[in-house]
Amino acid sequence: MSNKAISVAMSVYKNDDATFLRVALDSVIGQTLKPKEIVVVGDGPVPEALEKCIQRAKEAAAVEGIALKWLPQPVNRGLGEALRIACDNCSYDYIARMDSDDISLPDRFEKQMRVFDEHPEVGMVGGMITEFVGSPDNIVDSRVLPLDNKGIYKMMQTRCGVNHVTVIIRKKDLMEAGNYSGRFRQEDFYLWARMMKNKVIIRNIPDVVVNVRSGADQFARRGGMKYFHEHMKVFKFMYHEGLISYPVLLENYCLRFAQVAFPTTLRTWVYQHLLRKQ
Repeated sequence: MSNKAISVAMSVYKNDDATFLRVALDSVIGQTLKPKEIVVVGDGPVPEALEKCIQRAKEAAAVEGIALKWLPQPVNRGLGEALRIACDNCSYDYIARMDSDDISLPDRFEKQMRVFDEHPEVGMVGGMITEFVGSPDNIVDSRVLPLDNKGIYKMMQTRCGVNHVTVIIRKKDLMEAGNYSGRFRQEDFYLWARMMKNKVIIRNIPDVVVNVRSGADQFARRGGMKYFHEHMKVFKFMYHEGLISYPVLLENYCLRFAQVAFPTTLRTWVYQHLLRKQ
């Protein structure tokens, strides 16, 4: 088992569900390979129920030798900025992402850190996800991605080649790419693009490592011109940095515009049958 130390970076905000947060934190604390610390940023004021949940998790983590840092912020500034603060405050060389309502499988960290041990040139490791509605046993979807760096970079030209909720990143590579940023709402894709610019080697493992909480409205939220423009900002950045060609930029314009213009039922089909295929 790896002896590399892991920090976990999380963000919570006022609308998060305390029960879901408790399950998410428990899944981190219960890992077969324990992290050294969990850094939780409060993205603006949060209700008492979330504060109590975090305090309970802090006590449970301490029993396992895990430090939990709670960093409440006075105003909501978005996920990208919250994650920047979290990662700035992570003490260890490897940073695992975790969302406030998902469930990490018990051996997630053990499996992913094995890649860093066996391939020290790798700077980021992701994995596969399943998605559930209601009960964690009610699996409704999955997302399978390329495993090797070449395949991931190729996929990144048109859509995200890693599942953000699964990644563990070497902190050195994260910081050299400029850390997370609140500049774009697509904070994950923007970071991956900057890591690609730095030629960071990325791998995915074939195992499902996170069970992602989903809902009927997830595809409805991916519509509208605001969503389109935010996504295209990243592709324009990639074009100007030489990461994609002009024809690929135009392809992304057409695909993303059609995607946001579709009714929700058709948009759901596009995500499940086109954008989620390798």
